[in-house]
Amino acid sequence: MAGQTRAPAHALAALILCVAAIGSARAQDCPRGDLDKAYCDRDGDLVADAPADPKQLVNPSTIIFSYTPVEDPAVYQKVWDGFLKHMEKVTGKKVVFFPVQSNAAQLEAMRSGRLHVAGVNTGGNPIAVNCAGFVPFAIMAGKDGTFGYEMEIIVPADSAIKTPADLKGKKVAFTSPTSNSGFKAPSAILKSEFNLEASRDFEPAFSGKHDNSVLGVANKDYDAAAVANEVMHRMFERKVVDPAKIRTIYKSETFPTTGYGYAHNLDPKLVEKIKEAFFTFQWEDSALKAEFKEQDRFTPITYKKDWSVIRKIDAANGVKYTCK
Repeated sequence: MAGQTRAPAHALAALILCVAAIGSARAQDCPRGDLDKAYCDRDGDLVADAPADPKQLVNPSTIIFSYTPVEDPAVYQKVWDGFLKHMEKVTGKKVVFFPVQSNAAQLEAMRSGRLHVAGVNTGGNPIAVNCAGFVPFAIMAGKDGTFGYEMEIIVPADSAIKTPADLKGKKVAFTSPTSNSGFKAPSAILKSEFNLEASRDFEPAFSGKHDNSVLGVANKDYDAAAVANEVMHRMFERKVVDPAKIRTIYKSETFPTTGYGYAHNLDPKLVEKIKEAFFTFQWEDSALKAEFKEQDRFTPITYKKDWSVIRKIDAANGVKYTCK
């Protein structure tokens, strides 16, 4: 049109190249590895950094806490009550227990900003880290600082099944696809050590939770199940299930237990108070000690070091941390 000047083509091309270069520089300035595009990992610790922009930091008036959904959430709400009161004193904020019915619900709650502090199950940690900005920093441990549990493949006590090789043609229960001991570890082990694959060699079923799998084997709803033995032992102690009805045919190496952490975008000052609450909690005569009998403290961990074996299992299973 008359009165308008067009920029020469070479000038527009130069501008486009300049914008592209800036975009590329910004992308390189935000390395993220397996993390979702919403997060950065400039220090290489494999977890999301806190936002560089102070305006993006979150300092909620009420802290929302959830525990991994392994059993009836109502049971664990009472177990965690004393600890949450301690966190209230340390942080000066109200703390509310948020019961979640599934790993997916817990993940979505943190990703959407509705969950601030959580205990995430072993196998769920990599997905929570990469897709929800979860930053694990603590784990329950015994007096000597040791921690961990084993995956066990269990069968009814009077079953003819003696070893995992006998599972061919049987119905085997898993918990959920994100669970380490409830799915990922046994899948990798059955394939590598016994050449058994779900659907091809046995019928897989998903119970949803470890306690469902344990009860399912005790009641003979399943021929076998892969479970976290720490959950099963607590069920034995509470007399939820008779241990005489169950027999173990395989026990794995030791894995880390539930990882406790926070949402990456919490204000760093609040994060320090949350960590203080975990590491100063007095276990003696607490409901946590009564429930987790062999544990008596929270000890520091890092996702990079302590979840290395879990990431290797994921790699063996071809798992990709794809965020939906």
